[in-house]
Amino acid sequence: MSSDTDHPGGAVRVEAEDRTALRILDAALEQFTLLGLRRSSVDDVARRAGVSRVTVFRRFRSKDRLVEATLLRELARFHELLDATVAPLPTLEDRVVEGFVVTLRHARVHPLFGGLLRLEPELVLPHLTVRGSSTLASTVEYLTVRLRRARMAEGRSEEDPRPLAELMVRVAVSFLLDPAGCVAMEDEDQARAFARRYLAPLLNA
Repeated sequence: MSSDTDHPGGAVRVEAEDRTALRILDAALEQFTLLGLRRSSVDDVARRAGVSRVTVFRRFRSKDRLVEATLLRELARFHELLDATVAPLPTLEDRVVEGFVVTLRHARVHPLFGGLLRLEPELVLPHLTVRGSSTLASTVEYLTVRLRRARMAEGRSEEDPRPLAELMVRVAVSFLLDPAGCVAMEDEDQARAFARRYLAPLLNA
């Protein structure tokens, strides 16, 4: 069994062959979804996973890192869903617009993300902002790779898409954390129109 190592942002990366760590993450997802972060302890997760408290700490070191690893795993699953959803669209602009809409929708309906944002925003907020370097970095890296591929296909490989990716991710996160504003982001037509007017033009900035 391989050992866990850290991401640059500090979150624990779980090796695919570490079945115990994966079982702990499954239990954490179930625990946090059912009872939230405030009412869940490492002991609760350990009992649900059928392992000792020491085993959880050996792999994840703290509750904060366990939470972050759980969020990162769900983000990776979402990125796969997003790829499958936007890949058939004909243009990069269309993929950016629909990706923005799908991201907002998924975050609202996801049992973990949506529940935490509604019920415990003050607890999940640090994992997306102050302590969220790993979760933000994961999504920025995902979008950077997709933008770079598209630009290479257009013969624009000399341009670095990372600043644009980070800007788009931060815009989406801000609307997730505080959806109230002049645009009703719960209305997908309005969210789509916003993305097409304000985000899509950034591709050619």
